[in-house]
Amino acid sequence: MTQRCALFDFDGTLFDSMYVWDDVGELFLRWQGKEPKPSMRENVSTMSLHQCACFFQKEYSLSMSPEAIMASFTEIVARRYAEEIQPKPGAVTLLEMLRQRGIGIGIVTASERSLVEAALQRCGMINLIDAIFTCSELGCGKDRPDIFRRAMEYFAADRSSTLVFEDALHALITAKADGFTVAAVFDRHELQQEALQSSSDFYLSDLSQFEVSHFFT
Repeated sequence: MTQRCALFDFDGTLFDSMYVWDDVGELFLRWQGKEPKPSMRENVSTMSLHQCACFFQKEYSLSMSPEAIMASFTEIVARRYAEEIQPKPGAVTLLEMLRQRGIGIGIVTASERSLVEAALQRCGMINLIDAIFTCSELGCGKDRPDIFRRAMEYFAADRSSTLVFEDALHALITAKADGFTVAAVFDRHELQQEALQSSSDFYLSDLSQFEVSHFFT
């Protein structure tokens, strides 16, 4: 029997944490004596952490290795993940409902595992998650469907029994184009809400709106 699973993006979908990343690039570059270019945020918006570090190294002629740049990024944001960020409305209840129905729950994220686990532990949610998949560990961003495929395979599921929750248009389009059913979750940091809604199978103002029986019968 094919397993059923729900795959959640972390930042902006499961947790209200996108604001932490708003100025981390600028802070890092200025600490390195570099002035961020006006296009910097747009350039890195779809990148994994490793891709972003490689971009910064090349674009700003940094002597640091990508690994050192990643460590600096992580240091800047780690305390806020460990001490501050909160789950989005309805997140805990939805995870508990999925758990009660025996549905596998995975996180598919561009953030580092240590950050995600710290927030989940503090909020008492770690036991609601079966597996975490990160772009850095897989070596690719969400401009490719690899992370969604890998998570689906982990749960021995197929596309007909897998639902992907995303708040970012580029990631949602990637999953949708690869044949996944997708639920768009509103987050104020995604400015293209009309496109997000038209590209999704479900559009949620927040996670409390999702009726599990609408997909998992």
